[in-house]
Amino acid sequence: MSFSSPHSAVVLDRLGFTWPDGSVALDQISGAFGTGRTGLVGRNGAGKSTLLRLIARQFTPTTGTITTTGDVAYLPQRLTLDTHTRVAELLGVAAALDAVRAITAGDVDPSHFDAVGDDWDIEARAEAALAEAGLDPAFLDRTVGELSGGEAVLVAIAGIRLQGAPITLLDEPTNNLDRHARARLYDLVRSWRGTLIVVSHDVAMLDLMDDTAELYGGSLSTFGGPYSAWRTWLEGEQDAARAAERDAAQALRKEKRQRIEAETKLAHRARTAKKAEAEKRVPKIVAHGRRMAAEVSAGRLRTEVGAKEDAARQALDDAGRRVRDDATMKIELPDPDVSRARRIATIGDGERSWVIQGPERVVLVGGNGVGKTTLLRRLVAEPEAAPPRDDLHAEAHTDRIGYLAQRVDGLDEQASVVANVQASAPHVPDKELRNRLARFLIRGATMDRPIVSLSGGERFRVALAALLLADPAPHLVVLDEPTNNLDLDTVDHLVEALRAYRGAVLIVSHDDAFLDRLGLDLRLELDADGRLTELPLSSA
Repeated sequence: MSFSSPHSAVVLDRLGFTWPDGSVALDQISGAFGTGRTGLVGRNGAGKSTLLRLIARQFTPTTGTITTTGDVAYLPQRLTLDTHTRVAELLGVAAALDAVRAITAGDVDPSHFDAVGDDWDIEARAEAALAEAGLDPAFLDRTVGELSGGEAVLVAIAGIRLQGAPITLLDEPTNNLDRHARARLYDLVRSWRGTLIVVSHDVAMLDLMDDTAELYGGSLSTFGGPYSAWRTWLEGEQDAARAAERDAAQALRKEKRQRIEAETKLAHRARTAKKAEAEKRVPKIVAHGRRMAAEVSAGRLRTEVGAKEDAARQALDDAGRRVRDDATMKIELPDPDVSRARRIATIGDGERSWVIQGPERVVLVGGNGVGKTTLLRRLVAEPEAAPPRDDLHAEAHTDRIGYLAQRVDGLDEQASVVANVQASAPHVPDKELRNRLARFLIRGATMDRPIVSLSGGERFRVALAALLLADPAPHLVVLDEPTNNLDLDTVDHLVEALRAYRGAVLIVSHDDAFLDRLGLDLRLELDADGRLTELPLSSA
């Protein structure tokens, strides 16, 4: 079967990929991505990032084929760069730029002219690309180490636009962006030329897409519309599927009753005929004929009612397959026994201080690079954390703190999942610990795999489990950008868990949709000058 069309930019035909350890990431995936903007969604572990890397030719398919209409540019989920890398290199223009500058300075080495080709205006185009991304054109001569993580992502995306590849793949591009950088990226996406495929959990980003593709149940399906429209359609489709399943179950019960009634009627006829024959109320030859006719009639009736019951059962099976029975995280947090009067932590900027007290929910927002993460790390007393500004202070009034870093780097990479979680709950029996891990969708052989072998979403769930299942329970849970690695359904369950948690919660996040659902008690903004400002509780 062909899935291509005149408007297909990427076509997948029975695509499969198996990891070296034999585990299957994708199997027999067929489908196509159109020439516009497509948001690719799916649960953690569905294979979204793997699919992008296959399309980008970073991985080689185990089976099947990928056809593209042109070159592919790819931005990975984790942009790992040497801090000494020049911005011009990140933009992909360093060779041509250096050659133009050398020629301008009087160096007529032929290799410079080869490097320039026709790109004599490369510096102007590079500066224009930076400006289009909302960045200072002077960044061109800086190093990556001088940029924030969000600025580096925007530079990389500006470089992709500058190179003009007809197909672009972005894997979670908003993860490290503050709200201002996100707004710049949204503007770039609105005016994107060419094919764009984006993996993201950012609803605002997904709603800028023309189409929504989903990896689910080992298949790829595409909906003609942005994420919110797709969710509305999916909810309606699932309501209809559940109604069809109920109707099919009712029809099956009816056919079963009719079969039982038919069998009862046949049994009654058989007893009556047998009694009449025994009592010799009819001649033997007539009784035999009636018995043979009754057996034929009974066989025909059994076949008929049996076929109806089988059809009803098949209809129920078909309807049931339409209903999603997704496994979801069931996060039940222990009670840390924190009274509303208890002082948990203090944060201040030299002029004013704020006390986190009792089970309060507090968010710290601010631009990339202003020091939010550093302030959190000082609060949780990480010895290697750089000291904050002299006027900034963060003090914990409890030693029971659970901290989940943005990079999820507090795990023992070579140790198993169970061993990592057991380190924070040493007194919990192994069986009980495994039962609790199952609620985080960490099951079976995965529990005994080393951390280094896990996907980003799996790593996050392990780190979250180690934090939230700690024994004794933390008085304060500190989360740095917790939604970066979570699918949207899991974010829903995290919100429910944090709202029900009876301890204090301090969060750094740029995800306004997530924050607005937490029932915040305090919203603080840290600016580049180290000042803290209390903001309205809603982001609106």
